[in-house]
Amino acid sequence: MKLSQAYRIALIGIAGFLLTTVCQRGAVAQTKSPQGVRNIVMVHGAWADGSSWSRVIPLLQAKGLHVVAVQNPLTSLADDVAATKRAIASQDGPVLLVGHSYGGAVITEAGNDPKVVGLVYVAAFAPSEGESVSSEGKPFPPPPLFSEVRADANGFLTVTAKGIAEDFAQDLRDNEKQVLTATQGATAAAVFEAAITTAAWKTKPSWFVIASNDRAVAPELEKAEAAAMKATSITILSSHVPMLSHSKEVADFIERAATKAGTRTLPPQQ
Repeated sequence: MKLSQAYRIALIGIAGFLLTTVCQRGAVAQTKSPQGVRNIVMVHGAWADGSSWSRVIPLLQAKGLHVVAVQNPLTSLADDVAATKRAIASQDGPVLLVGHSYGGAVITEAGNDPKVVGLVYVAAFAPSEGESVSSEGKPFPPPPLFSEVRADANGFLTVTAKGIAEDFAQDLRDNEKQVLTATQGATAAAVFEAAITTAAWKTKPSWFVIASNDRAVAPELEKAEAAAMKATSITILSSHVPMLSHSKEVADFIERAATKAGTRTLPPQQ
């Protein structure tokens, strides 16, 4: 009887030890689990589509982030903002918005959505209230890409193969440049003249990837924008498409932004 009782006591002790160990390991795992925003909504720019992010998306997914690439119609700023807001609405929880080039103007407007807790600009425009992409760039020298933009009879713009190769993605391989030329989205000229109503970067934390060899958006403009919004920024020796030519650096930067943006709390749901 004494042996049986001792045996039971030993079993209870072992069970208690195992339970304590599991709880401690669980606490450590919880401490080490990734924190921050898990939903990343990525917005492409003019003469592009969602595949602009094709190299960054798998890197972010490998880090456990949920990524959605918007397909902008490029027919008007209002249409592109609406497409982006639909993507935001479909996310379960807070969102980090990422915009490239003209997509920066889109996230500047769409970023006022209450689910958005941070903005990342990649070689992008970031107009203030009453400004457009066109007016914001006027104080700076015209980028070389502009001489390779062509308009059709319906007011839509495309970029020549020469412009893509030399001024849009000059640091990519030739076959990649050809794909960008073939898949570019014709863009309504009107998107560059549409004014921003409310600039989300004035009230939400922002991050900025400055492309120092950009020939589509003046690097001086990118630096001025990052300074104006007090953004956390990095400078990459890149063409206008750092998310393709320096995808790991861009993905790592977005991940850090998601972690920081996650410290913000969302307002109560109405």
